[in-house]
Amino acid sequence: MSKLLIIDDDPEITSALARGLALHGYETETENRADRALERLQTGTHVGAIVDVMLGADSGIDLVRTARAAGATLPILMLSALSEVEHRTAGLEAGADDYVVKPFSFDELVARLRVQEHRASAQRPQPARLSRTARTLQNATDSVALTERECALLELLMRHLDAPVPRIEIYETLWSSDGAGNENVVDVYIGYLRKKLATSNFGMEIKTLRNQGFCLTGLMPAVDDA
Repeated sequence: MSKLLIIDDDPEITSALARGLALHGYETETENRADRALERLQTGTHVGAIVDVMLGADSGIDLVRTARAAGATLPILMLSALSEVEHRTAGLEAGADDYVVKPFSFDELVARLRVQEHRASAQRPQPARLSRTARTLQNATDSVALTERECALLELLMRHLDAPVPRIEIYETLWSSDGAGNENVVDVYIGYLRKKLATSNFGMEIKTLRNQGFCLTGLMPAVDDA
């Protein structure tokens, strides 16, 4: 069951939302304080949040802005009786994905929530699969072709996922037997591979760790043709 976070300081509203959303298959959790809500928006355990614009003395808009600045990525739908364009604009500019004006239809509210869930799911990195034979890295939405050397470099970094691999180790493993010039070739191919990972939704990143080497972080691909 999908879990939503409802942030509102009116217990009657949160109770009504929880009951209505339960009928549409949602499990809900509620919070009535902005300070506690900020932490819960960042837990990653909810498929979305409904935030009221007015939270007692606090502002739901300020809460959303702060949550986005802190790295919260879940879909956020703002709820308010304030219907003027400037109010809706303020909510969206703060980082809300949608803005629903009270009174509202539950069917419309749920439809808007599901649109945002679908968008978030489409943007979420999907596990990839590396094919040695075809030299491709692909998942359900993306595919990139790799050269033989790029494929070997990615495999080497994968064997040390989340741990740095020194530049000299990469060079000696992949290039020294060919008599390739020097360690600078490692930086060149790291650059090639970074560009290919960055243009696709694989959830992987190559980081440079000062005086330590290069580190692959993120989702571990499966490997075909092992």
